Amino acid sequence: MGGRRSTRRQVSLSTLLVGVLAGVLIGATAITAQGSDLRPARTSDVAQLVAEAEARNLQLSQRAAELRTETDRLTVAQGGAPASYDPDLDLASRIAGLAAVKGPAVRVVLTDAPVDFTPPGVSGDLLVVHEQDIQNVVNALWTAGAEAMTIQGQRVVSTTAVKCVGNTIVLHGTAYAPPYTVTAIGDPALLEAGLASNKGVQIYRQYAQAYQLGYEQQRLDQTTMPAYAGPLPQQASGVR
Repeated sequence: MGGRRSTRRQVSLSTLLVGVLAGVLIGATAITAQGSDLRPARTSDVAQLVAEAEARNLQLSQRAAELRTETDRLTVAQGGAPASYDPDLDLASRIAGLAAVKGPAVRVVLTDAPVDFTPPGVSGDLLVVHEQDIQNVVNALWTAGAEAMTIQGQRVVSTTAVKCVGNTIVLHGTAYAPPYTVTAIGDPALLEAGLASNKGVQIYRQYAQAYQLGYEQQRLDQTTMPAYAGPLPQQASGVR
């Protein structure tokens, strides 16, 4: 009887998680912006909204990790037999980055302007990709229904933060130089529509045309993204 109650509790928690998680992904960002806002594409209260979304997403990832732990415990309690498949938990794990995902995808590549392009009177800040440009792409893809995402090949989770340091970005403690590649698994048509309708992406593409920044968008028939291999949220240091 205790095992049955635990299983029902697991299903209930996972169902709640999926519902709340879907609301967060539709209504808020999945990436933390920690640098300066250098493009006129955002309002003054976005930083507060991002911080609130980050806190909510952290709680959701912690809940997903708890559900995964409970699933493992139930499997052991059943003598090692596989636990029954829970589609709600599976979806939550994939979106939270805790499970590998395979499917059609859209890839976006952002690049700085050529180093020899130095138009007179133009600030160098206009000739490079900023973290908020990457954030706008990520937000557009999540809002359009992305099931999983990577930046520079690293799986995006609730604690992922993109920070601009000089002419590089730092992601999960690793510095990357351009080009910057964002890949999202989901319905390609919906993902492309999400990119086309996002104001931040639209503004970046206007800058790209004016200042020779790079923007490439491509459909991928099939791609595989591994599960996030870093520390789970409750194990993270909290230093962002």
